Amino acid sequence: MKELLKAVIEPLVRHPEELVIDEKVRGREIVLTVSAHPEDIGRVIGRGGRRAQAVRTIMKAKGAMDSRRVSVDILS
Repeated sequence: MKELLKAVIEPLVRHPEELVIDEKVRGREIVLTVSAHPEDIGRVIGRGGRRAQAVRTIMKAKGAMDSRRVSVDILS
């Protein structure tokens, strides 16, 4: 899951070396936490949160394929 999220977000940021994704597994639930350079947070979230919502939709679909619940938190 972490690799998929990185593949989706990394092309969006200007400082990919500062992109950090933490993965916590609690039973059937996976919590992915994204932190990036302050300049890149807006790029990850997108206008009106549309890009963040699209990323969450992709990750939830992948989780459904694996019978898991996935949530993505973006730290600003």
